[in-house]
Amino acid sequence: MSDLTHIGPDGRARMVDVGDKAVTQRTAIARGRVDMAADTLTLATSRDTRKGDPIAIAELAGIMAAKKTADLIPLCHPLPLTSVKVDIEPIAGESAVSVTARAKTSGQTGVEMEALTAVSVACLTLYDMLKAVDKAMVIGGIELVEKTGGKSGDYRKGEP
Repeated sequence: MSDLTHIGPDGRARMVDVGDKAVTQRTAIARGRVDMAADTLTLATSRDTRKGDPIAIAELAGIMAAKKTADLIPLCHPLPLTSVKVDIEPIAGESAVSVTARAKTSGQTGVEMEALTAVSVACLTLYDMLKAVDKAMVIGGIELVEKTGGKSGDYRKGEP
């Protein structure tokens, strides 16, 4: 438990004091996926449903979610995001889409949670936009794939 910075010596949750940390450029990339029926994928990529363009709306929802991360995750610091980009693309040879979010800031703490929140909400928005035709969609594989900056250094999934 001693390695968990959000848990104090008394075992209670706390917001970490980042006041003495250096301001550095920080980035994070997260991804996830939504598996769906082939007909649902065709509908999604047509970008024209009764509710509108599900991909464009989900990408925008992801950006909006990244900006609200500190309101959603109790111990996250509010960050001045300098960039958030969400991309939704079909996965070749599969009946699924990949959702990727890239978040950037210049600050004293990282943007991993903002990128992960962006992916999560973009996936949920796709589900909401398409659930009328496919309630069996599966959201999964949400993960951090890269982060740069900060005291702990850089991370890339699969690298030691």
